Amino acid sequence: MTSLPIIDIWVNCPTVESADTISAALIEQRLVACANRYPAIQSSYRWQGKLEHEEEHPLLLKTRAALAQQAEDAIRALHPYDVPPIIRLNIDGANRDYIDWVYSVTREG
Repeated sequence: MTSLPIIDIWVNCPTVESADTISAALIEQRLVACANRYPAIQSSYRWQGKLEHEEEHPLLLKTRAALAQQAEDAIRALHPYDVPPIIRLNIDGANRDYIDWVYSVTREG
């Protein structure tokens, strides 16, 4: 049986509101099948020469691999960061009914 390619996209957001805005927009546009917003985390990073410590809200988005670039473009348009952390993860395996569902609720690439 041929597996249909799906991916997960991780993106950290500065606020619950920004995470929810991105989730709703991408689901509405059928660029992702679903989104999971995780509880706040503490992030540390260097930005413009300074060490920063900020609360962020991780967002996990699930979609067809063929929609990855369109989803990333939509995230960039909605995300308040100059450099949003958008990480794509290829999924090597998932149950077939889940993959079929992802494909049924997202648009064709």
